[in-house]
Amino acid sequence: MAAEVGRRCVQCDGLLSRYNDADRCAACTRLEAALVPELPRVPSRVWRDPAVQGALAAWDFGLASRLIRQRSSLRQEDLAGLTGLSQAFLSMLESGSRRLTNIDKIIAFLGGLEVPSHLVQVPIPGRPSRAVPLPPRPQSEDQDPALPWTAGRMVATLNDAVGGRSVERRSFLAVSGMALTAYVHHWSTADAEPLERAVDGSSVSAALVLHLQGTIDHLRTMDASAGSGSLAQLGSAHLALLSTTLKHGTYGAAIGRQLAGIAADTAAQTGWFYFDSGQHDLAQQYLLASLRAAHASGDPRLGAAALSYLAIHSYSTGHPRDAVSAAQAAREKTKSLGTTALHAMLLTRQARGHAKLGEEQAAWRALEQAAELCAKGRSEQDPHWLYWINEGEIHGQAGSCHLDLDNPIKAMESLGAAQAALNPADRRTRALFLTRAATAQVRTGDIEAACATAHEAISHAEHLQSARLKDHLTSLTTELRTAGPNAYAHDVIERAATVSRTET
Repeated sequence: MAAEVGRRCVQCDGLLSRYNDADRCAACTRLEAALVPELPRVPSRVWRDPAVQGALAAWDFGLASRLIRQRSSLRQEDLAGLTGLSQAFLSMLESGSRRLTNIDKIIAFLGGLEVPSHLVQVPIPGRPSRAVPLPPRPQSEDQDPALPWTAGRMVATLNDAVGGRSVERRSFLAVSGMALTAYVHHWSTADAEPLERAVDGSSVSAALVLHLQGTIDHLRTMDASAGSGSLAQLGSAHLALLSTTLKHGTYGAAIGRQLAGIAADTAAQTGWFYFDSGQHDLAQQYLLASLRAAHASGDPRLGAAALSYLAIHSYSTGHPRDAVSAAQAAREKTKSLGTTALHAMLLTRQARGHAKLGEEQAAWRALEQAAELCAKGRSEQDPHWLYWINEGEIHGQAGSCHLDLDNPIKAMESLGAAQAALNPADRRTRALFLTRAATAQVRTGDIEAACATAHEAISHAEHLQSARLKDHLTSLTTELRTAGPNAYAHDVIERAATVSRTET
């Protein structure tokens, strides 16, 4: 059969058969296939490996990448070709120097490797959707992070937090893992809406703004010296006033951003008050509302503050990987601001998450960086509310990491240094570090010294209203009981029980 005139192979310019409807001849097609081999695939047996399953369940994509490569005998270049992520990024991901937090990249990673849907908590485009669903979203659609981050939705979210609209406080469901990543992602990337209102309401003056900021500053100082106590209710009432002012006041863009900033500060601090009083789910609702207000304010330092509290919330409630991700996201967003104290604080939160995960080297790297930044002193760009970060705080968090990593001797050394350097007015932090020091002493077998330290902690606790501190004392007395009968320990247990029975 004669070749059809006018149709030639785009590769070799040879004539094509009339029955060949492609643009290349058969010989060129075979040569191209030989020169461009098909990308390798991850064998199905890899997905049955418990270590791989555990890494995916914990959203530890660096560990998952390394394990998948090792189990499949693949190179980083192979994974780069499958996922569309660069080989350099995958190398940093596996070493722990970078995190995979962007939702689109997470989907590309999971989809490119063809991770079975039952092992992941996010639906992958083009795949049968048998995935485990995300944690349920809060009852109000205004809490949905995927919806536009408008000023109106910010106000509605603040109202939700204080119980002013459709959400009952008990109906809020804790957010973790991929759902929390979504909040962080949208806070960092969503477009900001200009915040101003020209209505018939009363004009918001600069003097009123100063007064509103002064109120939350005063509540913050009270918390450090006396514990949360009834401050959660006061913070909630103040946030309700701010929400009303944002909704009904008259103001320009500059005042609007200031009001949103004070609302973000108040929501974060109130979330912390609720956390310290033991109401963890409600605390998280305030902290997520703070992220929205911080975004509207245009001040990423306020969002970093909310994320720092979310990090504490996460590693304290069994989600240390979320703590690491939240702290790293806050550092990434504020890295160009020159805020040395803020970054030192965020690094301590990240270190605690690493320590809870047993990632010793990562924890020490973070703490070393925190100490170096703290030694430089505060910068002019550091926020005024971060007055408490100092050498004592760094030592205390190092001691806590040592305790999490089962090194009580080093924990005692660091916590002792913390006591010498802490701000005297921060009584609750001092008491918390004392309970951890006593726990470390119990673990070294020095029960008499542990009891002496515990009595000192209890003396502070008697003048503080903090459910979190009482939980620490309860954990300490449990350790004392397991150490065996001891007259010194009996006195501590009885005294701690009396403090724990008092109202917070």
